[in-house]
Amino acid sequence: MAVDAIVLGVAIAIYLAITILLGYLGYRRTRTAEDYLLAGRDSHPVVIALSYGATFISTSAIVGFGGAAANLGMGLIWLTVLNIGAGVLIAFVVFGRRTRTIGQQLGAVTFPDLMGKCYRSPFMQYGTGIVILLGMPLYTAAILIGGARFVETTLGIPYTTALLAFAAIVALYVVYGGLIAVMYTDAFQGFVMLIGMSLLLVFTYVYLGGIETAHRALDAMTPLVPQALAAQGHLGWTSMPALGSPIWFTLVTTLVLGVGIGVLAQPQLVVRFMCAKNDRTLNRAVMVGGPFLLMMTGVAFTVGALTNVWFQQTTGQTAVAAAGGNVDAVIPLFINQAMPDLFVVVFMLTLLSAAMSTLASLFHAMGSALICDVWSRGRTNSHSVRGNQAGCLVMMVASVALAFLMPESIIARATAMFMGLCASAFLPIFAVAVLSKRPDAVAAKASFISGATAWLFWTVFVHAAEAKPIGLSQAIFGMPTLLGAPWTAIDPLVIALPLSMVVIAGVQALRVSRSLPAPGAKTGP
Repeated sequence: MAVDAIVLGVAIAIYLAITILLGYLGYRRTRTAEDYLLAGRDSHPVVIALSYGATFISTSAIVGFGGAAANLGMGLIWLTVLNIGAGVLIAFVVFGRRTRTIGQQLGAVTFPDLMGKCYRSPFMQYGTGIVILLGMPLYTAAILIGGARFVETTLGIPYTTALLAFAAIVALYVVYGGLIAVMYTDAFQGFVMLIGMSLLLVFTYVYLGGIETAHRALDAMTPLVPQALAAQGHLGWTSMPALGSPIWFTLVTTLVLGVGIGVLAQPQLVVRFMCAKNDRTLNRAVMVGGPFLLMMTGVAFTVGALTNVWFQQTTGQTAVAAAGGNVDAVIPLFINQAMPDLFVVVFMLTLLSAAMSTLASLFHAMGSALICDVWSRGRTNSHSVRGNQAGCLVMMVASVALAFLMPESIIARATAMFMGLCASAFLPIFAVAVLSKRPDAVAAKASFISGATAWLFWTVFVHAAEAKPIGLSQAIFGMPTLLGAPWTAIDPLVIALPLSMVVIAGVQALRVSRSLPAPGAKTGP
């Protein structure tokens, strides 16, 4: 389908002009390091909610997980349930208020800074900062790939050019405007995403004959499930996989639990709570954030599965087969072939918004972790605006380089890996830091190290999806994985997170029972 070049060019020009203008306004309001790092701790609830949602929902969710739904079916809707329950209600109500209060009391400006000050431990700041620098580029690269692939398909420009342009435009306003610019542009981009995804849902059902007809047609396609997927437990695109099958473990432990729980401890999202002026601001943000995430994830997963009906009716193939086996190409191909020209333009802006909003937050989080928490902690330039600008640029270059090295069909898996790592390494120490009156540094160190180490070991040596491509287990032990089925299909999160939870609870209880002082005890509520 040929998209009118003039219409597309004008739409993109207007979109970029608004984005750059908002970034400039953020730059004008950025006067201090606290403005650059935490948007002055005075953000509007709607801005916080849309920024939180737009940061969380990226091309990874729309393109990567939409493609995963085309492959695995509507079981991914359970992730939407967790996104709303854990990602908004628990995150804002349980963790958000305490994070805002304690962060303000301690003067924390980043997630690692918060952990270091809560536990009164330089190690906790360094350690969490290093994990961010090692793990977050993987997620960032996946988002770059998702956006660049759609631009490549829609505009017919080289993938390399699209990827570099994405990174450069985002870096322009992130580097100069800091978190104020990020949140302003996030809010605008979130609004664009809401319009685009709403239209996508409507058009999809219209083209497939209505809601009931579309779902009945998808259910009727069950006999067409590829033999390779059926052998692994795929029971159709409207059903959950066979309980305990390899695909069931992938869907439930990696995609649903990995992302649904991992959202609670993502550093770039936690700082949104620290930007609020008071608890009332966070309460009001929930009313906007919940419906936003419902539309973003629910539409992506529903439409992703339904693409099978459209491709079957028009090409005689399943969606993934029509996309040449590349899961990440399903949604871009569906949009470009099935939708009217004008909507292709709208969805182009939707994906630009999804990619740029998340990339901006990730660049900012990585840059501040590099400068504030790892490179110059305790020095006079650790909170300088110029230093953090340099950090953003360094991490942008690293993420772009990684994007060129990553394989196809990696977007959803890379996202789940990053969020699983965040949950395993950060969630227990974050929960104790903001909810306990006596957070213990020794218990936190033990939990952090055990969670991160267990996740890494399981990823490299047991979980087949990563262990086989990495090849370290094969090189050292002469076997692709150290364990057999079903362990090879169980996500590292399922092993590492319970371990880190048990460790922090056990060590903290042991130290309290022995009446040992808690090195990380903080003052205040």
